[in-house]
Amino acid sequence: MLVDSFSRTIDYIRVSVTKQCNFRCQYCMPDTPEDFVDESALPLPKMLEFIKLAIDNGIKKIRITGGEPLLRADLSAFIAQIYEYAPHIELTLTSNAFLLEKYAKDLKDAGLSRINISLDSLKSERIKLISKRDALPQILRGIHKAAHLGLGIKLNMVPIQGINDDEIIDMLEFAATHGFGIRFIEFMENIHAKEGLKGLRSAEILNIINTKYPTTLEKKECFGPAKLYSIILKDNDSPSLPKQLTFGIISPHEDDFCASCNRIRLTSDGVICPCLYYQESVNLKDAIMQNDKEKMQKLLELSVRNKPEKNQWEQEMEQQKHSTRAFYYTGG
Repeated sequence: MLVDSFSRTIDYIRVSVTKQCNFRCQYCMPDTPEDFVDESALPLPKMLEFIKLAIDNGIKKIRITGGEPLLRADLSAFIAQIYEYAPHIELTLTSNAFLLEKYAKDLKDAGLSRINISLDSLKSERIKLISKRDALPQILRGIHKAAHLGLGIKLNMVPIQGINDDEIIDMLEFAATHGFGIRFIEFMENIHAKEGLKGLRSAEILNIINTKYPTTLEKKECFGPAKLYSIILKDNDSPSLPKQLTFGIISPHEDDFCASCNRIRLTSDGVICPCLYYQESVNLKDAIMQNDKEKMQKLLELSVRNKPEKNQWEQEMEQQKHSTRAFYYTGG
């Protein structure tokens, strides 16, 4: 079992398998060259040996991230090998869904249980504006195919002022119609984003939703950064049977979720980040490439000991106004 210096049990690891992405989203990596290649990414068979060691140390949930993880052609086989080693592990994926239609069945067969999908608009021209790719029809086909196959779907939306903030209610209703979960994520200022972007804080998001649906605070998501709210949507086909929808808002500018944080992050080149908003990290690349289990064990334990009590988002923002963290590098 992995327990940090503040008595938190660490049983969740987010694993980035590539820094590459086929989108160039305004709030993430808009100026990265289209031909960017992640030459430092570890071979997945090597990474698998570390994942097994992490599972042996009590990891119970693994989320595969990127960049865009579906750019790794061997991803489904990697997930299948994790599932074969530990069928009890919760295996999830974060994706932009552009390639999901092609890989959904393979992912389901491999043992994946749920996919978190970045979807910032239901309008084609806005998806193209945000991501620099005319991708909405392909994204929606991928989402619906994955749902049809029985994969759980949770949508993530980053509301940006003047771009998609008028679609917050539309996204709620879309999620409710199809039985998807949904989270609204505050924009995290960083030096890699397009200059001048301004996101919405949680209170502003709630104010917009409250113009149509009164919201009720439910609870903070267990071991997660989201605060959960519920609304009642009336079903036009069955008006006597209102439907409750629970949605989440993730506010990275706050630190009230740090006390229950149970996660660490592994980058595609073998670095463990104990916190998304904390610059200290531990490099395992050599140990992973050499399959040195003793060294991997020591460095894993060190990374957990290094986990801070709280994130350093506000300190970093006070000093620099924008975070230097590249979220496509650390896995979002």
